[in-house]
Amino acid sequence: MTGRRMGVEEELLLVDPDSGEPRGVAGRVVDAARWGAPPDLGADAVDQELQNEQIETATAPCTSGRELDADLRRRRSVAADLARRSGVATAPMALSPLGTETTVSRSDRYERMREQYGLLAADQLSCGCHVHVEVDTLDEGVGVLDRIGPWLPVLRAVSANSPFWQGADTGYASYRTTVWNRWPSAGPTGPFESVAGYDDAVAAMLDTGALLDTGMIYFDARLAHELGTVELRAADVCLDVDDAVLLAALSRALVETAARQWRDGGPPSSARHEVLKLAHWRASRSGLGGQLVNPWTGRPGPAHAVLDALCAFVRDAVHDAGDDDVVRRGVARLRERGTGADVQRAIRDRTGSLRGLVRDVVGREDHAAAGGG
Repeated sequence: MTGRRMGVEEELLLVDPDSGEPRGVAGRVVDAARWGAPPDLGADAVDQELQNEQIETATAPCTSGRELDADLRRRRSVAADLARRSGVATAPMALSPLGTETTVSRSDRYERMREQYGLLAADQLSCGCHVHVEVDTLDEGVGVLDRIGPWLPVLRAVSANSPFWQGADTGYASYRTTVWNRWPSAGPTGPFESVAGYDDAVAAMLDTGALLDTGMIYFDARLAHELGTVELRAADVCLDVDDAVLLAALSRALVETAARQWRDGGPPSSARHEVLKLAHWRASRSGLGGQLVNPWTGRPGPAHAVLDALCAFVRDAVHDAGDDDVVRRGVARLRERGTGADVQRAIRDRTGSLRGLVRDVVGREDHAAAGGG
């Protein structure tokens, strides 16, 4: 069994456990981690993001799907416990279903973002799932970026978990895609061809003065120079850990497959930037419940058939990493149960309200944190 190390960053909503409304107490939760988190995690158990109504967790680098599953569950449990001590609850939902006034976290950088981007920053309460996959060299990383773009919409569809926003059903599976892509630097990219090409593109973006720093390079996939990874950023935070593990396994296999193509001298993707944007829109619109753009044809096809095409494309890398069962079970679960967006809508229908939906999701997290699986 061989596999690149992988890690996952998850952003989680902080909500009132009774009303379901977001609560801006991230600073309190982060402070609680300094004295209340397990010693091996400590202050690194949770981190603050742009909005006070969310926190972020990050796993250690993992070599297997089983190891990642355990780490994700533990960190969600720790985050839920720290939130509970702070009078709130965590909810793995990519957007808040309930309308609320959000607040920007207190830091010099976040204050500058609020001043620069106005309502865009103030209204940007969205939670993603970022998968880091290690690369041997930055050259290899750019080779990967130049080849994975057409498949990223499929990962977006797999993770779709944001059907509700501002008190309404948006009609989308991942409306977070629309909310997030309002950032001027967000979205798909074309081929960079080399590390110098990548760095030149970033430098040119910064030279416009429209971005504060390199941290605002919000590509759907980017290099994380300091970590030696490719970071895949298109996904919603997943409702269930099982889906996050499937997402990570597919992401790792996609990176490995693209790296092999790069080493063998295979060409970069020829997909046009305009077409990639439309493929992402289609993924956000219906998730796995409609059609996706097939990277082989550039035309729409049944979503699960396109997901099967991705699984076939990365099959050798999945097998070599020992993730066959993770992917097989994960895909079967999606076929049977649907995406997080499908589950959210089913819970809303059962509980009769969006407040009931959030309370149910909080209850699921509390049950898992208590060891209920």
